[in-house]
Amino acid sequence: MARTSDIALKAREADEASARPKARLDLFKFVPFRLNRLAAEVSSALSVEYQERHGLDIPAWRVIATLGFRNDACSAQYIAQCTRTHKSTISRAVTTLLHQELIERVENEADRREFRLQLTKKGRALYEELFPQLLRREDEILACLSAQERKQLAALLGKIEQSLDLIQTSEEADAKQAY
Repeated sequence: MARTSDIALKAREADEASARPKARLDLFKFVPFRLNRLAAEVSSALSVEYQERHGLDIPAWRVIATLGFRNDACSAQYIAQCTRTHKSTISRAVTTLLHQELIERVENEADRREFRLQLTKKGRALYEELFPQLLRREDEILACLSAQERKQLAALLGKIEQSLDLIQTSEEADAKQAY
């Protein structure tokens, strides 16, 4: 008798489960969606600093920022991989920045067929002017977090980056010759 009631209970549960609507992916709880949305919004908020004042779009700023924090010239491929921006988008930004004389090509001593990119004096001055403004804007965006929460956020992002084998410092990138 107990066996029959167990079977009947399971059958009823199966019927109820099939009658319920199937669970759907809630994008607003899906971490990849949330990270992408945050990244786009923060990038857009920061872009005001360099778009309105200097006419730079996001890809152009990514080129300048990548060249600005490095100690030596690098390839457009490095910039595309480092910033996770499509190579054609970086190529267009490089062309624009070359015409504006904010960056220049230098011959790669190890491979004379390849050119590397570096900031010009004018580009370096622009970078030096912009990055303190962007750091202030970053502080404004993160003002909703306590100092401890900022440290936790940095640590958690680092763990995710590490789990995905993402390079986290320019020194690490140079040592691994990853880009």
